[in-house]
Amino acid sequence: MLTKAALRRTALAQRKALPAAEVARRSAQLCAGFFRQYSVAEWRWLHVFLPLAAKNEPDTWAIIHQIWAVESAPRLAAPVVQPDGISLKHYELTPATPLLSNRWGIPEPQAALGAEVQPTQLDAVLVPLLACDQRGHRVGYGGGFYDRFLAQCQPGTQFIGLSILDDEPLAEIADVLPTDVPLTACITPGGVWNF
Repeated sequence: MLTKAALRRTALAQRKALPAAEVARRSAQLCAGFFRQYSVAEWRWLHVFLPLAAKNEPDTWAIIHQIWAVESAPRLAAPVVQPDGISLKHYELTPATPLLSNRWGIPEPQAALGAEVQPTQLDAVLVPLLACDQRGHRVGYGGGFYDRFLAQCQPGTQFIGLSILDDEPLAEIADVLPTDVPLTACITPGGVWNF
């Protein structure tokens, strides 16, 4: 079993080595896998993360634009890191939403201009990750932002990880914490894993 720190180092190096064209190809596969797996018309709200291109995160814009193009699709929410540096608030994301880059370079809705969305309103959350195991536990960047956020959602909310790496879930992550919130599924370029 590997620790989160070891898995994080390995996954970040693997992602960094991907050329832009490969990130785009794999992101398109993630988008196709997402829409094959989920009937989004059943949801009222879907939470999406906006990609940090400098870290070769999955490009979620294809999913976002496809949802915006469908009349019966759910409304979208995206996170904004709060000044305390440890928590998130969530705001509606529309084609007209102005975006600002935060201190890490992650695009965020301009909070003052958007409607705040509560975690309890969400039907599904797209979750960024570096690796996950067969029980749905994930490795992120280590800040705990998403675990704190997912713990605020209603029971039954779908937590769907998106991984640009084409790895199967690991047998087990060594240092899972009681505060870690497991995913319900993970989509990779190679397929969908349900937990």
